Amino acid sequence: MIAFIKGTIAAIGSDWVVIENNGMGWQVAYPHCDRVHLKDEVQIFTYLNYSDVDLSLYGFESSEEKELFQRLISVKGLGPKTAMGMLAKAGTEKIIQAVETGDVSALKKVPGIGAKTASQIVLDLKGKLVPVAQKNTKADTVTYPPEIEEALQGLRNLGWKGSEISDAAAYLSSLGLHTTQEYLKAGLQYLNKKRTGGM
Repeated sequence: MIAFIKGTIAAIGSDWVVIENNGMGWQVAYPHCDRVHLKDEVQIFTYLNYSDVDLSLYGFESSEEKELFQRLISVKGLGPKTAMGMLAKAGTEKIIQAVETGDVSALKKVPGIGAKTASQIVLDLKGKLVPVAQKNTKADTVTYPPEIEEALQGLRNLGWKGSEISDAAAYLSSLGLHTTQEYLKAGLQYLNKKRTGGM
């Protein structure tokens, strides 16, 4: 597995770059060709896609962007080229926010993403991208409906911290409740069960 390639930009295409490393040129599909220039020194995180009809390297600015890509291609019917196109057009932050808030219409604005695929992305990934957003220091904070935000603040006030709040946020965002009180109660039950080994 090639985790990353560090070298010099030798060529730039519309959706790929060639990185020269130790006398070898690695052609890598890349969603941010407009951000690099010839002879730039770069470190690009990579994912090797292997199938009966394709053997390609896909590159990313960060390990968090790579992780999001891998999550996207786990969705039924969503291939690596389409996922790469999503990162190029929408970016990590907007994709995460759209998924976590269930904003199907925002996902449909990305070329190649229809209503069915957008709905499947939300169905498969909602609640699973919060850790990606937290690790991505360039990302905006993922926002939730006011009722969930207030419930999370209530949990903080009760002494729950860090990863516990993250777990609760992912869990609560998957529920279809209506009031802050309902979300707070559900969050407490979830965290108490997890702490005591009931989950």
